[in-house]
Amino acid sequence: MNHSAEQIEATTRDGAPAGGLHLRRSCPSASVAGVALLCLSCVLLAAGQSRVEEYRLKAAFLFHFAQFIEWPAGAFPDGADQPLVFCVIGDDPFQGDLEGTVQGKSVAGRTVEVRHIARIQPNSGCHMAFINRKESGRAHELLASLEGAPVLTVGESEEFLRQGGMIRFCMDERKVRFEINQGAAERAHLKISARLLLLAKSVIG
Repeated sequence: MNHSAEQIEATTRDGAPAGGLHLRRSCPSASVAGVALLCLSCVLLAAGQSRVEEYRLKAAFLFHFAQFIEWPAGAFPDGADQPLVFCVIGDDPFQGDLEGTVQGKSVAGRTVEVRHIARIQPNSGCHMAFINRKESGRAHELLASLEGAPVLTVGESEEFLRQGGMIRFCMDERKVRFEINQGAAERAHLKISARLLLLAKSVIG
């Protein structure tokens, strides 16, 4: 089902529209995932809007990021039935909205699972790791522990990409945008779709 920008809305965990989100422009025709991600980039957070709304949007971004990433076969040693695992490191800023976003959905035929862990290692079973800004003080340590592992790392801190992270959320005129470190992804044997690279605010590496 294709969506226009006017049809894309942030939703609460029970599917009800979340108020206060405004769309700035229409989205061009593209794949469903591409349209949805571009429309999310168009959503303008109202001045003073809560962090709940911000992280509801970021939860939707994370789900769509996964649709633009190709993991190596070795990332799924248990085969086709192994789920795609999103890990949230430390505190949960999504307050359950990430689980609500991925519930009942799949990526490339795999179910999606959310885990909350205090620390991460290459053998933690994670395919995507979100490191929020509260964890910025140990982001370098966390990223170093994943060096070369096929884990898509997503963060928020200013230094995240320079520390070796792969995707960094940033705010641009009250819109949630993202930047990409393509080199870091390639070193982890992850392939980022050209479409996602085009949607990024900036790409390094």
